[in-house]
Amino acid sequence: MNSLLSSMSYLNILSFYLINHGLDNRLFDIIMPIITDFGSLLAWFLIFGLMFAFGGQKTRKIAVLGVMALLIANVVVYSLKFFVAEPRPFLTLANVDLLVHAEETYSFPSGHAASSFAAAFVIGRKYKLKLKGKSYSLFYPLMIFAALVGFSRIYIGVHYPYDVLVGAIIGILSGYFALKLWNNNLIEKISRINFKLKT
Repeated sequence: MNSLLSSMSYLNILSFYLINHGLDNRLFDIIMPIITDFGSLLAWFLIFGLMFAFGGQKTRKIAVLGVMALLIANVVVYSLKFFVAEPRPFLTLANVDLLVHAEETYSFPSGHAASSFAAAFVIGRKYKLKLKGKSYSLFYPLMIFAALVGFSRIYIGVHYPYDVLVGAIIGILSGYFALKLWNNNLIEKISRINFKLKT
């Protein structure tokens, strides 16, 4: 068992360096911090807030479900963070290419990955983009974006690959659980709220 854990830890660190140093280039140095910001919990709350304020009935319902998925995911994430209490890579490893200012909080699992996968799962499963009379699923594009957010967290030096992998699993499961509440009466009532700016 100890041998397996040691091998997993070694693979985790090796994969981190392969991404954080092995893929280092000027283009990624510019775009990865931006992608990270767009995958934050605050950014997703803002997106769902705009959907709720300006969307139709179904869009508002999706927004409520999305917020629920985010809350579920982040309760799990921060519970695990304080239970596992794993330091971030730049605090324990040498020669980490840290591209952003990061708080010295715990690393496992990734909240950005969990939030992005939770939001992507809910929007992707329930929202379709309509262009010129045709509907297009956003599931795969949004899941790819969520994966890029996870990748960016490793590249900028604040998470290990396993942090992102577990964060992604938490996010997907949180989105799935939120969708199970699709016909819940409470969500139906909340989603029917009309802001004064819409009247």
